[in-house]
Amino acid sequence: MSELAAGTNPERALDPETALDPETVLDPEDRKIITLARSARARNGVSEGAAVRDETGRTYVAGTVALESLRLSALRTAVAMAVASGAKGLEAAAVVGAAEQPAAEDLAAVRDLGGVGTPVLLAAPDGTLRLVAQAR
Repeated sequence: MSELAAGTNPERALDPETALDPETVLDPEDRKIITLARSARARNGVSEGAAVRDETGRTYVAGTVALESLRLSALRTAVAMAVASGAKGLEAAAVVGAAEQPAAEDLAAVRDLGGVGTPVLLAAPDGTLRLVAQAR
């Protein structure tokens, strides 16, 4: 998938037009949303945790929703929480879980609120950054 950046796997090349280098984007605010997403996953015992940071710096944290009548990924839930709280844009998003890449629907939700190019940090359950995708 061309919108994904390589993590530590040397076999995956960075696409210079769409990828972000994971080593250069982890400022303290990005580390914070990974930590918040990781905490939501552990606290709620769900498969994924996510956090988004809006244009004012507020964060919204969520876990996977797996009801019989409603299924939402953690990231789509966090985006919905941001929208419901009045956020007008996103600066960044993070997802913690076992997935190797974010779902297309998750990237679309981030793009809808954050715009094209909003970084989506994908981390392993231990918080290790796997890759950074851009909403396209």
